[in-house]
Amino acid sequence: MIHLRDILVAANGKLVTGDENTEFKGISIDSRRIKEGYLFIPILGERFDGHSFIEGALKLGAIGTLTSQEIDIKNASGKCIIMVEDTLKALQDISKYFLKKANIPVVAVTGSTGKTTTKELIYNVLSQKYNVLRNKGNFNNHIGLPLTLLKIEKGHEMVVAEMGMSNSGEIDVLAGIATPEVGAITNIGICHIENLGSKEAIFNAKMEISNHMNESSVLILNGDDEYLSNMKNKNTIYKKVFVGMNGENDIRVTKVNDLGYDGVEFLFTHNNDVHDVKLNVPGTHNVYNALVAIAVGLNYNIPVQKIKEGLASFVGDKMRLNIIDLKEGMKLINDCYNANPDSTEAALNVLKGIDTGRKIAVLGDMLELGDFSEAAHREVGEMVVNKGIDILITVGISSHDIAKAAIEGGFDKEKVFATADNMTAINVLNNIMKAKDIVLIKGSRGMKMEEIVQYLQERR
Repeated sequence: MIHLRDILVAANGKLVTGDENTEFKGISIDSRRIKEGYLFIPILGERFDGHSFIEGALKLGAIGTLTSQEIDIKNASGKCIIMVEDTLKALQDISKYFLKKANIPVVAVTGSTGKTTTKELIYNVLSQKYNVLRNKGNFNNHIGLPLTLLKIEKGHEMVVAEMGMSNSGEIDVLAGIATPEVGAITNIGICHIENLGSKEAIFNAKMEISNHMNESSVLILNGDDEYLSNMKNKNTIYKKVFVGMNGENDIRVTKVNDLGYDGVEFLFTHNNDVHDVKLNVPGTHNVYNALVAIAVGLNYNIPVQKIKEGLASFVGDKMRLNIIDLKEGMKLINDCYNANPDSTEAALNVLKGIDTGRKIAVLGDMLELGDFSEAAHREVGEMVVNKGIDILITVGISSHDIAKAAIEGGFDKEKVFATADNMTAINVLNNIMKAKDIVLIKGSRGMKMEEIVQYLQERR
């Protein structure tokens, strides 16, 4: 239960009507999902103003609402109306207040690629010893993170929070809300470079995760990353732990065995001890994600055997390198969640490492790359030439540059199909697929390439 007096203190609110002794069963920003006894917080969005839904939320059972506007609610008798300056900031302040009241540590993860997988690996590792809350889906922004923190219950001992961004300053806001005891940055890529303009700017934006750290905080960094490795020579108030393949890292991989369809094995050293790890998800890029989770587990004194068990229990997301068996020995790699050059190379490596029949790469546009779009798509085209791909299908306008670069690099042009949309790509696949083929589907979310996945799964 959430007491009204706590809401007033946390949000610096003024009670316009209602009983100060009111207790709420929960908080929601979606009037359609209001439950009896909830507090409604209207948020000003790009397409709507939540204040328009206050009356409806109260009718559906909310017993209180925040507002930053003068409102005239009919039949508001017995309801709590709380005036605040800014409802979004109030939501954030309330979540910060209740996190502080819960007095449990937060582990925060950001990075250009791999942050969701890394968050889930950390969750699995920490869950070997602690009762852990994590944010799910796209609850990694200035609204989703506060809503996650408001789900903290009495039994929770830790929070693992993914932090996403598209512009500078956004991670700083999230870190200010969650004040992470441990932070992690997976890598610096060109995701969101359209908004930020350079990898240097992306690095600076990701480093905002450390803005609210102190002497007892720990920042875990990919020590092999071009930008993050520079932090080895920086004096910081917080402790740094570097993970990676090279010998200068605190936690270092000494051997990697790509098992293709069956996952990946690797050895890592820490304090001169060598340990073996098995991941049941494909892709050697996941070794870096696992190293971050290992570093977090060691920081919280989880035995290595338990860390290994936590990592082994990770099964992945259905739209992130999810390998699906089709009829006639064919396989499908569903990696439609998002795309940039780094994640596309990782997906191509998975395709390359699986021994079946022909390897078919269906690659869609990589969005939000701005002036870097042509160069990024050409870079992927060059990758295709060296990954043992048999057939290349591109989907969309920008991905034509993938096809062009691949052909220029020596890829057989008779085996390149540049299509405009998903339906055309489906028609091509329908005509060329044979038994034992393995097909990778990869593109940005805006390309909706799950339509191709669904077709292949339903194909008779």
